Amino acid sequence: MLRLYGGAAARVARRGRRKEGVEDATERPVFVVGSPRSGTTFMAGALGRQPGFVDLGEVGPLKASIEELVELPVEDAAPRIRRTLERVRRLGLARRLRAVEQTPETSFVLPAVLRAYPHARVVHMVRDARDVACSLLEKGWLASDSSGGDDVGARYGAHARPWVEPDRIDEFNATTEARRAGWAWRRYLAAARTGAPQATLEVRYEQLAADPDAAAVEIAHHIESEAAPLAEALREVHAESVGRWRRDLTPEQLADVEAEAGPLLDELGYR
Repeated sequence: MLRLYGGAAARVARRGRRKEGVEDATERPVFVVGSPRSGTTFMAGALGRQPGFVDLGEVGPLKASIEELVELPVEDAAPRIRRTLERVRRLGLARRLRAVEQTPETSFVLPAVLRAYPHARVVHMVRDARDVACSLLEKGWLASDSSGGDDVGARYGAHARPWVEPDRIDEFNATTEARRAGWAWRRYLAAARTGAPQATLEVRYEQLAADPDAAAVEIAHHIESEAAPLAEALREVHAESVGRWRRDLTPEQLADVEAEAGPLLDELGYR
């Protein structure tokens, strides 16, 4: 855990160097949540480049403790989350900057996050499950023959993660990689919707790619920032990745993704 804190603090110190602080920075962090490969890293990076903000990245000590935090009552998990993030900010010499936290797994503890920081803002990145699946398949994180693990030691592979429903673990382990990808998208997205609606802004990746300037205005208003510098950062979005599922997924893979994610895709108007 000390190694994780050290790595997180060093990253924050580099990103926050020579930035001017803002008033009440501690109480107004921004949490970027959503399914992996939905644009969370891009969005957090864009926000972290704004005056008075710093992108914490995926905070290793927090990410490593999510599985334990999920099992705690909100009132017990909240102070632990706050202690973790404030320690990273302190060690990274960024206590006068507004933190941008981007760990996708934070989606599963949002009620505790908002208890820890009542004035926080949440930006929930939402992207078509079929495009997310393309990216997850490319990464191979859910493949049965994958090896290695992420930055906090969680193994890649076909095994069930904590977000898989307990009564469906055997089904998850036995299904295809494409269906697992759709499964991950559905579970992360549903979890990210458990935060307070008034604190959360859903940002569609497709709309961001189509009109970064309009997205910047909406996001800047939500997080109480300036739209112009944010628009400049958001214009770097990879618009060409929108709709890649049409060329990259086989008919079998598409059917598997939609078998798991179809109802939510319909609810969100993606098909």
